[in-house]
Amino acid sequence: MAFDGLFIHSLLKDLTPTLVDSRLSKIYQPFDQDLVLIFRKNRKNYQFLISANAQYPRMYLTDQTIANPEKAPIFVMVLRKYLEGSVLQSIEQVGLDRIINFHFSNRNELGDQVKLVLSVELMGRHSNVILYNQQDNHIIDLLKRINPDENRARILLPKAKYELPPLKPGLNGLTLSESKFKDLCQKNEPTDLVKKMDGLDRDDRNELLGYLEDDYSYSSFKTFFDQFNNPRAFVLKTPRNKRKIFCYLPYHLDLEKESSNPDLNKGLDEFYEYQANRDWVKQRASQVERVVKNEQKKLSKKIKKLEKQLNLAENSEGYRIKGEILNANLSQVKPGMTKVSLPNYYENNAPLEIKLDPALSPARNAQKYFTRYKKLRDSIKHVNEQIRIAKINLRYFDSIQTAIDNADPQDIDQINDELINQGYIRKQKKNKRRKKVTEKNLNEFKLSSGKHVLVGKNNYQNDWLTLKKANKTDYWFHVKNMPGSHVILRDDQPTEQDIKEAAEIAAYFSKGKNSAHVQVDYVQDKRVKKPNGAKPGFVIYTGQNSIEVTPKEDEVMPMKIDKK
Repeated sequence: MAFDGLFIHSLLKDLTPTLVDSRLSKIYQPFDQDLVLIFRKNRKNYQFLISANAQYPRMYLTDQTIANPEKAPIFVMVLRKYLEGSVLQSIEQVGLDRIINFHFSNRNELGDQVKLVLSVELMGRHSNVILYNQQDNHIIDLLKRINPDENRARILLPKAKYELPPLKPGLNGLTLSESKFKDLCQKNEPTDLVKKMDGLDRDDRNELLGYLEDDYSYSSFKTFFDQFNNPRAFVLKTPRNKRKIFCYLPYHLDLEKESSNPDLNKGLDEFYEYQANRDWVKQRASQVERVVKNEQKKLSKKIKKLEKQLNLAENSEGYRIKGEILNANLSQVKPGMTKVSLPNYYENNAPLEIKLDPALSPARNAQKYFTRYKKLRDSIKHVNEQIRIAKINLRYFDSIQTAIDNADPQDIDQINDELINQGYIRKQKKNKRRKKVTEKNLNEFKLSSGKHVLVGKNNYQNDWLTLKKANKTDYWFHVKNMPGSHVILRDDQPTEQDIKEAAEIAAYFSKGKNSAHVQVDYVQDKRVKKPNGAKPGFVIYTGQNSIEVTPKEDEVMPMKIDKK
């Protein structure tokens, strides 16, 4: 189920007592569609995430580490001016709709008390966060400013009067009386009654329909809705392995239970952690990814062009043969001819048609073919070298793309710095100093034996891990012949099981993470060297062994050590 009205109702059961009467101490906007509000209550901080993401709008308390950007957007500056230091008086849901109003009390510059409302609308692509004055209902500012020609239903601009979006009325199953239910039963079949209910998405409607088809009674109806007053988090999978989260355990849907959590907020935090992380990486890496894809496209085209040129050069004997045959038959070639057919003594005197330049003499035409032949033969070495360099550069950008795929949002700055230093992105005038790589930047895993594995997530981290951090007797792992993370097993005498688990980690953090059979090389770190002038992340090694593994997320990720 999505963040429908009933899910929000359940979430507020946990959220309201935690946040009401707390003081809003910090506000920041780490990404375009996401806000983080830090509330303080009883000497404890609560980090509250609000996302107006069109695909999965949501809000919940989170323990994720979300960096505060150096430069605050305008909307955050406005929120800080009006809300920082204010007290959250109440949280109210508009009926069973996906609109939640956070009521704040604060004092203005004159010391007068003002009532402000932060309205969170979790409505798909129309999701928004709007700050307005409760006294006159005028909008102070909002996360997404919408031009009047884009939304004719209401004006969503500063100073406009706040109005609710058009809402579709329905029945509130949480407050529906038994007499009203019985009256509806007489006039409606279960399918029709379910359609009249408010605050349900498709999954909820199907589940409620299942309850009523089993027993079309008020008791069955009430049993379904009572679940939303005692919520828990249940993560389930569809037959196609799509994950869904519910605040109750459905019995009438074709879903398989994956996990549960008595704390709905924590369940939401865990459920959205990966998806939110990928979305934040995508937002922060947009410029980097654009550069990478452009370079990959250019290099792929260049390699095809060079390979075509190489093929022509390697098959250039025909030019030499035509030159020789022309020289042997100069008397048969008359000035002004555009072509001539001569016996090819390399092919049992079969006729060979040779094109001629009518402006050149017969001897000069022959010399032209010899010149073309020599030029092509001489180019083979140069073209081969150009293909080699282009393929190295393409592998480099493949490694950058793999690093983006494995990155956390805070890793993107290092990838951006790398491309600046390599000359692929223009350096900004106020470019901040690159932060040093430390062990905190790396992914860390604990094997079943208790031994630790460190994983680099980009080329800078890979170089630092392999060339500086690792002991020479530690074991180094890397997928064979494809981009991937450098992986260090902190042990000099690993068992077969240690090697297998470390290889699975290396395979998972590579371009082959979705493949069934991935070849992984491993060798002691002392046998890994970096050639002079090599690009970041590029190394050579000798004396390696190999193992074939199948990376599986449900086996690799439980070994990861949480560094929060």
